[in-house]
Amino acid sequence: MDEAYEIAFELILSAGNSKSNSMMAIRAAREFDFEQAQELLSKADDEFTAAHEIQNKLIQAEARGEGKEVNLIMVHAQDHLSMALETRDNAGEFLNLYKMIYELQKKSK
Repeated sequence: MDEAYEIAFELILSAGNSKSNSMMAIRAAREFDFEQAQELLSKADDEFTAAHEIQNKLIQAEARGEGKEVNLIMVHAQDHLSMALETRDNAGEFLNLYKMIYELQKKSK
């Protein structure tokens, strides 16, 4: 397989794992399982960091004049990275909101 495709698929894998962990964190928070939600957010962060490192290497190679061919798979990979970041950011906000809901429910009882 062409190196450019391998790099793109690595990026897709890490970004996809980050997004999945973020979504699972939201579900855990909805069930008020904040410990599990935080663990999943931590895993999402780790996966996002791995994906971001891949992207940084691509940018550095490009700056050195060693850029890879831009193909549809790479564009798709970059889209996955953007969505992973957005989902992670939203998951953090959802976690905070579900904590507020939990506290309000406890006070109303």
